[in-house]
Amino acid sequence: MTPATPASTATLSIVVPSYNAAAYLDRCLGTVVLPGVEDLEVIVVDDGSTDTTAAVAQKWVDRHPGVVRLVRQANAGHGGAINTGLAAARGRFLKVVDSDDWLDVEAFGRVLTRLRELDDDIDMIVSNFVYEKVDKRRKKAMRYRGVLPQGCVFGWDEVGTFAKSQYILMHSLVYRTDLLRECGLVLPEHTFYVDNLYAYVPLAHVERMVYLDEDLYRYFIGRPDQSVNERVMIGRLDEQLRINRMMVEHVGRVRMQPGVSVGLCRYLVHYAEIVSAVSSVLLVRAGTREALACKDAFWEELRGIDPWLYRRLRRRSVLGQLTNLPGRLGRRTTVLAYHAAQRAVGFN
Repeated sequence: MTPATPASTATLSIVVPSYNAAAYLDRCLGTVVLPGVEDLEVIVVDDGSTDTTAAVAQKWVDRHPGVVRLVRQANAGHGGAINTGLAAARGRFLKVVDSDDWLDVEAFGRVLTRLRELDDDIDMIVSNFVYEKVDKRRKKAMRYRGVLPQGCVFGWDEVGTFAKSQYILMHSLVYRTDLLRECGLVLPEHTFYVDNLYAYVPLAHVERMVYLDEDLYRYFIGRPDQSVNERVMIGRLDEQLRINRMMVEHVGRVRMQPGVSVGLCRYLVHYAEIVSAVSSVLLVRAGTREALACKDAFWEELRGIDPWLYRRLRRRSVLGQLTNLPGRLGRRTTVLAYHAAQRAVGFN
């Protein structure tokens, strides 16, 4: 048994944003609360749930006092719940685990052991995640072998080239808690898809990283009510585009910083390329005149925000070209390519 450790010196804080999650929360907490391990804290943020989420969480608090904490708040959305969890966190490192997802218990034990060994100046730890798609027996994993160095501490200029299908999501990340506070991270409230900002905005403050080749995070997708379900995303395109704009503006600010890492800028452009392509495809999938006009307007707006980035994302990018093919045949080709990517990668 790991000796009991004061929360202020816990190795890891896990924040579990929870909204009407009673059906899933037991499964999640059963993988993040490790028997006999007390140098971590689990913060369940009940974001104004109208079901029995708080009652489920309270049972875990009662069984694991000093490890599991419950924070209740009026509904503020996913970003608001993460903000609250960050403010309450007392561990050296922090990880967000959504309430309908879970961790691989054996991998988590190994990752936690490694976290204990790391110096306090490690800013970010990356591990793999697995798409746990409903009704799919074969699981697709997002791994970073050959892109991120293994067995050492590294910086952005030692990062390799990401494939078009590779990206670092919130599910991959453990941050140094104080780094998130030092960079002033505050996610928008009442807005979907803020996990993109969580996996993006702090990166400009990250200098020292470690990659752990562990399939740690299990990302549960495929439910019809899920925010990343394609039909749901089409219904929330305004929020997708809002996040996309914020990412584009962020790249521009980072590029202007003196001495900025080339490797960092390369990755930020890569991720912005993927998110912009998704926005374009969803507007094409919506299929209305208004949506198609919105797509054109979005790219014109991007040109006005950052002409250099516009050229990189629209003119010099395979994804940018593929998602902006002209005419009905071009739009059909865009959608077919998107569906092929869905099958290959396993997302939504």
